Amino acid sequence: MSPAADTSFALSRIGQIAVPVHDVAAATAFYRDVLGMRFLFDAPGLAFFDCSGIRLMLTKPESPELDHPASILYYRVDDVAAAHEALRARGVTFEGEPHIVHKAEDHDLWMAAFRDPAGNLMAIMAETPRT
Repeated sequence: MSPAADTSFALSRIGQIAVPVHDVAAATAFYRDVLGMRFLFDAPGLAFFDCSGIRLMLTKPESPELDHPASILYYRVDDVAAAHEALRARGVTFEGEPHIVHKAEDHDLWMAAFRDPAGNLMAIMAETPRT
């Protein structure tokens, strides 16, 4: 049986996401103190945070091919305007104001992008029900 035909196994849950940073201490302070993420533990050159059961690992790139910005992480929030205001008050510089990126039948999808100290792009997002 070919690997593509075997449906008894499938990847479905993310356990950890690595975010490359050059200064782990500065990134740790940003994620913990500015973004308010729950710090779990650290190890030499690494720091770990909890994102509702998914572990976020800040890591120095181990080789040149790993020395690039991370995938874009989108953090789900209940109120994008309140989250934007709170993070901006903590010194986060946003790429722009929160804006609607999609209008679904029953909700609007709002986003606002920002960068961490290593230049990694990330965003806050909220699905706001229509009334």
